[in-house]
Formats: sequence, C-alpha cells, structure tokens
Amino acid sequence: QVQLVESGGGLVQAGGSLRLSCAASGRTFNSYAMGWFRQAPGKEREFVTAIGWSRSTYYADNVKGRFTISRDNAKNTVYLQMNSLKPEDTAVYYCAANNRGDYYYARNYDYWGQGTQVTVSS
Repeated sequence: QVQLVESGGGLVQAGGSLRLSCAASGRTFNSYAMGWFRQAPGKEREFVTAIGWSRSTYYADNVKGRFTISRDNAKNTVYLQMNSLKPEDTAVYYCAANNRGDYYYARNYDYWGQGTQVTVSS
C-alpha cells in the first residue's frame, strides 16, 4: 500500500504561482512513477504531468512550459510547481502512484491522494 497526501492548494489570481506537494508513505516510493491529474467540475479527470522513477518527465500540452514536476526520494515527496496560472487551471488536483507504465492514463495508477483544490481567479 502507498498512502498519498496532497497539500498546497488554494486561491490565486491569474498569472500567479502555486506549489503543490504530495507526501507518500508505505511501500518503496522511489520504485513508483508519480503523476498529477486534475478534475474540474463537470469534466473528466485529466492527466497533467508525471515523473518516472528515473526522473523522466511528461506533460500535457496545455501545461507544458508553465508547470514543473519534481521528486525528492529522500523525502518521499513529489512536487508540482505551477506558474502563469490561468482560470482554466481551476480544478481539484490529485497525485497518484504508478508502477505499470503508460503514465498518461489514470487507469494505470493504483494509489491516489484525496485531492487539493486549486482555484485561479481572473
């Protein structure tokens, strides 16, 4: 089992920044790829970004160049730095753990956090 707890969400104006954190406990953190997904009201959960155990990174086109994912295996934590935020980034953000590959699909993630709300005002 892997337990995931997100933090760092909040309300920010358009153009601002937030950093989300996801603390993991349980089984070996550094053997998992970690991903961030988000879900806005009335929309499906969508892939945002992922980082492999080797620190290779993957981004959705609509966040590329604005968001950065990183991980600190010593702290069992993954981060999502979000810059130049837009109102359309408003959503609940979830971190998740994956040891099956194909990081773009939520079905390949076995463990999920409870989510943290990010609201970007215009």
